[in-house]
Amino acid sequence: MPDFSPLFEAIDNSIKRDDFVKITLSKPLHKRNELVNVYIRYILIKEKSHLSFTYRYKTNDQVKNYAISEAKKVITELLLNAFRFATLFTLQEDLQVFVSKKKVVSIKKQHASFKNKPPETHNQPKERKVTTGAYLKYLGVSDKDGNIIHKMADKYRQINKYLEIIDDLVSNAKLPKTVHIVDMGSGKGYLTFALYDFLKNKKGFDVEITGIELRPKLVNYCNDIAKKCGFEKLNFVCKSIEDYNEKRIDILIALHACDTATDDAIYKGLHAKAEIIVTAPCCHKQIRKQLKGSVQENPILKYGIFKERQYEMLTDTIRALLLEKENYQTKIFEFVSNEHTRKNVMLVGKKSTKKTNTELIHTKIEKLKADFGVTEHYLEKLLKQ
Repeated sequence: MPDFSPLFEAIDNSIKRDDFVKITLSKPLHKRNELVNVYIRYILIKEKSHLSFTYRYKTNDQVKNYAISEAKKVITELLLNAFRFATLFTLQEDLQVFVSKKKVVSIKKQHASFKNKPPETHNQPKERKVTTGAYLKYLGVSDKDGNIIHKMADKYRQINKYLEIIDDLVSNAKLPKTVHIVDMGSGKGYLTFALYDFLKNKKGFDVEITGIELRPKLVNYCNDIAKKCGFEKLNFVCKSIEDYNEKRIDILIALHACDTATDDAIYKGLHAKAEIIVTAPCCHKQIRKQLKGSVQENPILKYGIFKERQYEMLTDTIRALLLEKENYQTKIFEFVSNEHTRKNVMLVGKKSTKKTNTELIHTKIEKLKADFGVTEHYLEKLLKQ
């Protein structure tokens, strides 16, 4: 039996010294393990010492609390059967514990990584926004028992991140009693279904959501799932973004609408005076095509991969400025990590009551265009109409 007593002795001493920071368990024995890491911190529950374990799985986090003596047994079990590496962080020093394949324990001390320790209050784990609704099963995200299918874990994370963003946007927005939402380019509807379920069933909003999609098979597929789930105010229609002319839109969503379809969607939202406009642009072909063959003095634009990224940033920056010109507060940020999808930038506009300096914004747009030799942005053309 491996000897973990030096680790446990160090844990006891750090708690007595009041300089315990945390413990991490890492390097899973098997790469396919659903359990990726375990993070352990010291907490007080009803004035009694406990160690709180955050089990980080590929699709979710789980938190369990143990009294100190029980926690040592759990750590032993995890180091024997799940992980090779443990690090105890204290304000005095770091203690690294490595368990070899033959269950030989080696211990190494290092200088302390932390100068301050975390609070000892018991915080709840981060709330998952997605409920394990039937729509996840119909869409192939979860199995019949509600467990997330391994290959769909990234999609599940994306859904959760998306709902976090929406939750923040609607929390202080001026929305009517019945909220009309249009999702332009809804595709297979992963995020559309999740949004309806979250707003209607979890947040209690009276919502009507319309998904706009060009492919008839996907429209029929999504309408069938909506019917099976009893989502009465969620429907999908077969139309192009350009041809959709509903005048009332409170929240406009366009995720990964290709190239200028993003601009068409933004224009529809502006025309309807939508309270919130949410886009995740992709492709960015319009300006690249416009500047194809032109000589650029900027050395960054000498290299193809940098040129492509620069034009993407230019396209979305002008979009954001045009939204600001129309009296929207804008943000551009990472939607999900690059490891999950390259289409990871989100541009959000929220209607503002503050007066906008349209002349200043116009000057910024014109300077950007002049610097890069752009004659016209497609969204500009739409707004001039």
